[in-house]
Amino acid sequence: MHVSKPASNKSFASLETQGWYRPTFSSEHGVYVMLLIAYLTGIAAAQGFNGATLLALVCAFLGFQAEHPIALQIKQRKTLKLRFLIWGGIYGGIALVIALYLYLQAPIVGWLYAGAIAALIIDAIAVFYRQQRSILNEGMTFAAVCLSAPFAYIATTGTLSLSIIGLWLLNTLFFSSAIFTLKFRKLKSHPVQPGAIYHLIATLIVIALYKFNVLPLFVVLAFAIALIRYGVILWQREWFCETAIHNVAIIETTAAILFAAVVCYGQLALYYY
Repeated sequence: MHVSKPASNKSFASLETQGWYRPTFSSEHGVYVMLLIAYLTGIAAAQGFNGATLLALVCAFLGFQAEHPIALQIKQRKTLKLRFLIWGGIYGGIALVIALYLYLQAPIVGWLYAGAIAALIIDAIAVFYRQQRSILNEGMTFAAVCLSAPFAYIATTGTLSLSIIGLWLLNTLFFSSAIFTLKFRKLKSHPVQPGAIYHLIATLIVIALYKFNVLPLFVVLAFAIALIRYGVILWQREWFCETAIHNVAIIETTAAILFAAVVCYGQLALYYY
């Protein structure tokens, strides 16, 4: 009589517990800069700072940190890593508690939560299909991170305005510009046309933000920093592709700081002058 063998355990997900106590931290340092810069522009637009404003930063930071172990776990396919599950749960759980508290203070922030959750789901799907580095997914991720601008504003003021939506869009357009320059480093033969088309469309959108009185002129002029950066990198494309990543980080961080300085000054000038 033939006795069938039990199914192999390889068909089931295995649980790996090694190093579960070590916290996970995202190595995407550029996103930290993006989140902080967008957050600062939101504070400048709100013209104030309070405890809820600080909680918004903590919530946004922990929400971003929660995404990292989730993405790593998805990449594992059939292996469950306790470390990713635990720290994703810790970061996500704390962020959820803070988010709920801020929602009770200003329910309109729920719209931001919906956008962030949608972005997380789409990103998880992209990671599963190994498309997380596509231009579309990176742009969507940057847009989600830049929600820290309206998040800071709503947490501080309890309201949502057309100008803060415009400011979120300006942040998103500025930081998404870097997607096209960094593609040159990954593939030296990457075509120029997609980046050129993006910057043309983005410039038209920024002009519209001014023409329709969504944002003041001085604030929208901050986008010129992205255009200058893109032009200089095209001019020195060979050097940019071969230089150390440290130099790239300096360029991107400097551009982000200049952008923040112009936007924040433009927002504060509306209040003081």
